[in-house]
Amino acid sequence: MSKTSRTGITAPATAKQDSIIEIRAIAQHDMETGFRYTEDGKRIPRDIIRLFTCRYNGEEVFRADFYSGIGANPLIIFTTIAVASGTIECSWIGDDGYEAVNQVKIIVS
Repeated sequence: MSKTSRTGITAPATAKQDSIIEIRAIAQHDMETGFRYTEDGKRIPRDIIRLFTCRYNGEEVFRADFYSGIGANPLIIFTTIAVASGTIECSWIGDDGYEAVNQVKIIVS
């Protein structure tokens, strides 16, 4: 598993109903492509985030699959519509058993 892993979500704390809101999610993760070798010629195993999902009150609103070309600490920016007060939950799944979940609350009026 990655030596370093921190996640963060930025979303508005409040929003008007049916307005478009921007969500930013980042995972600080020590990524390794799997294409590099150690000094003694051994291949360094791949260690990347493979899947990102975002759920708004339990309903999936965004999903992204990542591959070896993804950079370290991927920042994901997307929009959705503020439909109801509740929870925005983001999850990251990666190689070697990596899994992280973070959530924020939103109040919709």
